[in-house]
Amino acid sequence: MPIPTIRWMNGTVKIIDQTKLPHKLEYITCCDVRTLWKAIRNLSVRGAPALGVAAAFGVLLGAKAFKSNDRKRFVSHVRKICEYIGTSRPTAVNLFNALDQMQGVLSLYPHESVVELKSLLKKEAFRIFEEDRRVCRRMGEFGAKLVTSNSRIMTVCNAGALATADYGTALGVLYSAKKKRKKFKVYVCETRPLLQGARLTAWELLRAKIGTTLICDNMAASLMKQGRVDAVFTGADRIARNGDAANKIGTYNLAVLAKHHNVPFYVVAPRSTFDLSIPSGRRIPIEQRPKEEVISFGGRPIAPRHVKVYNPAFDVTDHRLITAIITEEGIIRPPFPANIKKKFL
Repeated sequence: MPIPTIRWMNGTVKIIDQTKLPHKLEYITCCDVRTLWKAIRNLSVRGAPALGVAAAFGVLLGAKAFKSNDRKRFVSHVRKICEYIGTSRPTAVNLFNALDQMQGVLSLYPHESVVELKSLLKKEAFRIFEEDRRVCRRMGEFGAKLVTSNSRIMTVCNAGALATADYGTALGVLYSAKKKRKKFKVYVCETRPLLQGARLTAWELLRAKIGTTLICDNMAASLMKQGRVDAVFTGADRIARNGDAANKIGTYNLAVLAKHHNVPFYVVAPRSTFDLSIPSGRRIPIEQRPKEEVISFGGRPIAPRHVKVYNPAFDVTDHRLITAIITEEGIIRPPFPANIKKKFL
């Protein structure tokens, strides 16, 4: 079973501090919204589906802190909490979808008391949590069909249990394939600048006893040229209506390389990661991260302090480079604009 990344415990949110992995398995207990906001911003909790769950639980923290019985003030308070949590990170649409769902409770029940609304918000947050667990298993089942025996798979960043409330997205496919006794091995791209592949994915896969080889990001092309990669599986943080997909910076590189070398490139993401309000990836906001992440390595400076730095957290892969998108509703293949519409609209 995957290790629980995020839980609601005794009125607090308990999360694995992913900044400490792989050397220490430590937890952060968030008793208030600001602590949770900082955990999201600092990447102690990360991964699009996990951020959706964290956002929902964050609303519960904010609601719990409200002591009055004034419904109008409570509704205003919750909406401000949602707005505040939404400032933590801009790209992962799951976070905003969860906040919209929580606010939807306020509109759906216009006459309930503060006490009743708190109970309804808690039910909705746990529904979001349980739904993520369910869809992880569903995506894993569908995706495992694409894993052939003795295949060599490449992945980037971390799209596993640490990025969700359960199995993961891209790694969930691998966990399901292993459960079906399929034989395969995985090349893990280190994923500069914060090494989510090296620190998190390698840690997860080794715990699951899956054959794992860590590579530097710039080794992917060489492996593909040698014919040693049979498929690439990645997660996503936001997918536009036409199938363009934002994911951790470096994903686009892999997609271009995979296309050139005729390697299937699969994106694994739940319905909650699709943003059908935008026509293409050009409309996806890309988070810019602090320069310190690039000019230091393991806490040590590796570049001149005053050098200019470009540090986007994500890039966007054009839908024409994607072989298929695996969701809890099944596998979506090109043409993506038409087939996404059929599946979700």
